[in-house]
Amino acid sequence: MNKSVAFYTLGCKLNFSETSTIGRDLKEQGYKKVEFHEGADVYVINTCSVTDNADKKCKKIVKEALRHNPNAFVTIIGCYAQLKPHEIANIEGVDLVLGAAEKFNIHTYLGDGKKKEKAEVKEGKIKEVLEYHASYSIGDRTRTFLKVQDGCDYFCSFCTIPLARGASRSDSIANVIKQAEEIVAQGTKEIVLTGVNTGDFGNGGKENFYLLLKALDEVKGLERLRVSSIEPNLLTDEIIEFASKSKTIVPHFHIPLQSGSDELLKSMRRKYDTALYTSRIEKIKSLMPHCCIGVDVIIGYPGETDELFLETYNYLNALDISYLHVFTYSERVNTTAYKLPGKVPMRTRNERSKMLHILSDKKRRFFYEQQLGKSFPVLWEAENDGDVMYGFTSNYVKVKTAYDPSFVNEIFEKKLQKIDADLVVI
Repeated sequence: MNKSVAFYTLGCKLNFSETSTIGRDLKEQGYKKVEFHEGADVYVINTCSVTDNADKKCKKIVKEALRHNPNAFVTIIGCYAQLKPHEIANIEGVDLVLGAAEKFNIHTYLGDGKKKEKAEVKEGKIKEVLEYHASYSIGDRTRTFLKVQDGCDYFCSFCTIPLARGASRSDSIANVIKQAEEIVAQGTKEIVLTGVNTGDFGNGGKENFYLLLKALDEVKGLERLRVSSIEPNLLTDEIIEFASKSKTIVPHFHIPLQSGSDELLKSMRRKYDTALYTSRIEKIKSLMPHCCIGVDVIIGYPGETDELFLETYNYLNALDISYLHVFTYSERVNTTAYKLPGKVPMRTRNERSKMLHILSDKKRRFFYEQQLGKSFPVLWEAENDGDVMYGFTSNYVKVKTAYDPSFVNEIFEKKLQKIDADLVVI
C-alpha cells in the first residue's frame, strides 16, 4: 500500500489506548506509522469533548496536519466526532468523520485515501453502541494504558460522555489478563488501568474491579499496576485494603471530587457526598500514609456562589491530598447543567481556577516535602531534557537525574533529596 499515517490524540488516557490500538490495526493493513510533522498521507485525529476548548483544538490540529501535507486525507474520531459529526464535517480539510463504533473499523472507510470535496460522515446512534473493543497503548511511553471499561451510566448533569461513548460495558477478567501478559512480554514495567468509569468494571455482574485487581496482581513480570481514576463511591474498603498489601498496585489514587459543596454535588448528580469522600481519603491514609492522592474538581458550575466556592476551597485545603486537576466548567449542549440558572461569569471562573491551581501547587509541594530523605523505586522515562531525564516514584513523585540511556524503562531506588523551582525532586 505504501501509505503513511500519523496520529494526534486529544484528551484522556482512554483515548491514548484506543489510538495506539487503531494504529496497530492500520499497520496490519499495510500503513506505515510516521510522526505528525512528517507529512503523512493519512491523519487520524482522536478527539475529546470534555470542554469547549477541546473542540476548538480539533480545528487547530486539522489546520496543522494540512500545513504538513495539503493533500492529506484527514479523519476525525473520538467523542467530539460522535457528538457533533456534521459540525466537524464542515471544517475545511476534513475528509472523514467516524462515530464511536465505526472508529474501530477505520480501515474499511479510508478507501483510496484521496481527498474529498465534502467530508463523509459515518456514525450510528449511541444507544446502539453496545460492543466492547479492547485497547491498550504500547511503544509510545514507558508505561502502558490498558483499557478495561468503556461508557458510563451515571449521567452527571455536566457531562456529555454517556452521549459520546454510550452505556457502561467492560472487558472480561480473562481477556484483560491476556492483554496484560502481552504487554509485560514486550518489556513494559507499568500498566495503568483506564476506562470512562473504571471502578464500574463488571457492571454489577459476577466479575468486579476488586476481582480484576486480584487477578492482575498475579501476572508474572508485572512490576507496577496503577489505577488511573476511580469514583469514590466505587472505591471500596476491600479495594483499598488489598492495594495496601498488593505486590504490584502502587500507592497512588486519582479520585474525582468535582465540588466540596454537598449542595452542588447533589445538583451535579454525583453519587456521594463530602462525608463519604472524606472517609475514602482517611481510609487510604490510615493504611498508606505515603500514598499520593489526586483530585478532579470543577469550578464555575451553575449556582456556584462565592460562598459555595469557598466551601470547596476550604474543604480541599483541609483534606490530606497531593494535587488537583482543575477543570473550568464549560457549557455543553444536551446536558442538564446547560439549562440551569446561576451562570458564573467567565472572569470569576478564571479567578477561581487560578486560586485552586495555586492551592494544588502548595499541596504537591507539601506532599513532596513529606517524602524527602526517603528512598523510593523510580521508573525512568524515555523522554529527556538535554543532560537530564525524568521518572516517577511508585507514589507518583516526579524526579530527575543526570541522563543515562541505560536507565530508560528501568526501576532504580533513589533517595529524594530536595525540590527544585519546577516542583521536581532531585
